[in-house]
Amino acid sequence: MTNDMNVVCLDLEGVLVPEIWIAFAEATGIPELKRTTRDEPDYDKLMNFRLDILNERGLGLKEIQETIATIDPLPGALEFLDELRSITQVLILSDTFTQFAQPLMKKLGWPTLFCNTLEVAENGKITGYRMRVTNSKLSTVKALQSVGFETIACGDSHNDLGMILNGKAGFLFKSTDQIKKDYPQLPAYEEYDELLAAIKEVL
Repeated sequence: MTNDMNVVCLDLEGVLVPEIWIAFAEATGIPELKRTTRDEPDYDKLMNFRLDILNERGLGLKEIQETIATIDPLPGALEFLDELRSITQVLILSDTFTQFAQPLMKKLGWPTLFCNTLEVAENGKITGYRMRVTNSKLSTVKALQSVGFETIACGDSHNDLGMILNGKAGFLFKSTDQIKKDYPQLPAYEEYDELLAAIKEVL
């Protein structure tokens, strides 16, 4: 067992599972919904944009959950996660919602997930969303550090940069060319075995 004061914090979408909104955009034929945190750093702006489109089209939670049921983890993600969890503590920090993530957590062997919650009306219409805390990923990492943990973080999008830049080590995984160009100091990987080796080096 490596140093038990380490916690590896992983993003979910784009790192372990495909982007839910992109899958839903493809299933519904609504290209505007392909916009993610890779493209839009302002999460409130992005979510309000998405909710407006859902309301215009009369789409709700049920339709999104039907798409999510068809999504599998990225190839190799479960094996990567299993091995990582066998050597250190792992937290998945995501800006997704409990109502979306549940089936995906089952397919990943029920790792610990901290995420947000949708506000859903009785008819299934998504009326809003509740963030667990502002800047949830960075806030969580800082809270872990405040009780004596060292954090190692990995993600692919703008909303992961806070936790990646503010820990003992941080990595980009399957990120965009633009983010890699903007943060040349961050090691960037495309394959799980490379990422696992890099994490093991700093544990």
